[in-house]
Amino acid sequence: MEDLGPATWPPAPIRTERLVLREPEARDRAAFLELLASPEVHTYLGGPRPRDELERGLPEVPERWPGSFVVELDGSMIGHVLLRRATGHHRPAAAGKVDLGYLFLPRAWGSGYAAEACAAALGWLADALPGEPVVLTTQSANAGSMRLAAKLGFTEVERYEAWDAEQWLGMRSPATPGQAGRASASHGRQRPSAHLH
Repeated sequence: MEDLGPATWPPAPIRTERLVLREPEARDRAAFLELLASPEVHTYLGGPRPRDELERGLPEVPERWPGSFVVELDGSMIGHVLLRRATGHHRPAAAGKVDLGYLFLPRAWGSGYAAEACAAALGWLADALPGEPVVLTTQSANAGSMRLAAKLGFTEVERYEAWDAEQWLGMRSPATPGQAGRASASHGRQRPSAHLH
């Protein structure tokens, strides 16, 4: 994965109706450990990583690079949204495009936070890099992630087998003016499961 390109980073914190999206900070390390070691979060991601391995390897400020947003609710991190360029993606339809990934702590599931945060991040991308299509990959068995992809406007490009499971690749065409703002105002209830790969 490579940088997004000529996007100014970090942006000012992005505020939605309930959330703040901001650059990761040292105070987020404990929440990142919880997120990366959670069996529930990693059900469709090959399982959690061992906590002692994470403790040793996670930097003081985890996941700090352009396109990496901590999702904060009432001053605490509840999730992570990542936009990165998928230069090494093994599917030709996704190679070189911006890839959307997300992970949310189980206590934040079911309240529409993933949809709200992802829509806000996609809105930022539409302003920072106009005309960029975005891809998203998830296991087709991950019902929550499939609902979220549809809600965010991703349409199926293909399904394929990888990591002993059927994978779903969707694409979202570049937003038209005002489209991203409408998406961020929707707060439907779903279980926003993780999808990062």
